[in-house]
Amino acid sequence: MSKDNADDKRIISVRIKRKPELKPESSLLYSEKDIHRFVSEFVSSWIRGDIIIRFPTAAELSKKTPLSIAFPTDPSVNAELKIKEHYVDLLSVIAGTKPASSEEQQRAIDEVFKMLLMFRSANRIEGKIMSNDLEKRIQELEKTAATQTKLVEQITAHLFTPKKPKVDKPVS
Repeated sequence: MSKDNADDKRIISVRIKRKPELKPESSLLYSEKDIHRFVSEFVSSWIRGDIIIRFPTAAELSKKTPLSIAFPTDPSVNAELKIKEHYVDLLSVIAGTKPASSEEQQRAIDEVFKMLLMFRSANRIEGKIMSNDLEKRIQELEKTAATQTKLVEQITAHLFTPKKPKVDKPVS
């Protein structure tokens, strides 16, 4: 073998670094993090009792599917229970008390978010969904207290300022 031939057979390894792909600016209204926060606040408010969810009742469900006299059990009662069981099952996945893959957890979060929207649009949520952000809630309370204090001071100043006596002008 000639020296030129040996140089030709030399293998050169080259690594090509790809430029990191820039993700296009999202035009979504809410990010995944926002949705997680909404769901967390919704679920926490429900668990604490700050809100009440009026799930569809058996009577409401039976209007859609009239009972057959020959049917021994009311299917709408089973449907009512299944809706509530499904909701609690989703919460168990989200809370981590029921083992699930990360994809299943994300699907559960998405589904609870959809339920939140459906409940809200059907006026089935009573009460106020409280923020989990304690610092934000404290700031809002401090702001409200400061406003009320200012109003009390203004009212007090108005009530206790001496009034100038009216001087009657002589009639000429």
